[in-house]
Amino acid sequence: MTAHDTDRGKALPMLALLAGNAALALGPWLVRLADTGPVAAGFWRVALALPLVALIALANRQALTSHSPRLTGLALAGGVFFGFDIAAWHLGIGETRLANAVLFGNAGSVVLMCWAFIALRRLPQGREWPAIIAALTGAAILLGRSLEIAQSNFIGDLFCLLAGLLYAGYLLTAQDARKVMGGWAVLTWAGMASALVLLGTALVLGETIMPRDWTPLLILAFSSQIVGQGLLVYALRHFSPLIIGIALLTQPAVAAAVGWWRFDEILLPLDFLGIALVGSALVLARMAQPKVLAAKPPEPA
Repeated sequence: MTAHDTDRGKALPMLALLAGNAALALGPWLVRLADTGPVAAGFWRVALALPLVALIALANRQALTSHSPRLTGLALAGGVFFGFDIAAWHLGIGETRLANAVLFGNAGSVVLMCWAFIALRRLPQGREWPAIIAALTGAAILLGRSLEIAQSNFIGDLFCLLAGLLYAGYLLTAQDARKVMGGWAVLTWAGMASALVLLGTALVLGETIMPRDWTPLLILAFSSQIVGQGLLVYALRHFSPLIIGIALLTQPAVAAAVGWWRFDEILLPLDFLGIALVGSALVLARMAQPKVLAAKPPEPA
């Protein structure tokens, strides 16, 4: 195989990696365009895509039944985390700037790294210290800037940070099931649980459930649950965690551009500094993530 063939072989996965991140970054815009409540938009995002997700699982020979009750239970429990993750994130999207929403919504990578310190009973090492310092400093800058703009922006940031924490809970809860059942099969079971969580939460909040215009919700479901997830599933096995982490920065870049274009969200130099610091932390944390997900809590003495 020539170097030219190798370059061509990497070009398609790289395009998929960038396009998948871009598709996910457009999600917050579509949530704002939906004429339902934000949590109800999350329900439709999951529910509309669920039949196609199940078909993709079957097409990839990932059985949806005949698994042990434990594995199915883990997938469903992960779906509960995923449902509350989407609910918190969608609530935050309506209050804060899109760039902040995407950055803080991806904070699960840093949360996973910190969880490893507890699971492995150790202190941070090597590049983990810079990641923690950058995350804390960048988050403080962005939270402070949001508080300067409006209290609602600050509250929106907190909702998005909560979403990042809940997404880490989803990854940790469903990781064993994912190894055996496959990613699409787990997403199917998790989708059923998260759809119920989202619908129940939307009803409790008194949100509008039925849309008048289905277009934003259909695009949201297809772009986030199918295109974004599918392209990343394909691309992730082709690259190192460093490349994956760097490509993740596509999301805040796209979100910031859309926020400026459609909602007049102006970013100042201090905002860019905060984004750069949090983004750097996400890259470093992503490099540690495979090790973190493999870590098991220590057995009780």
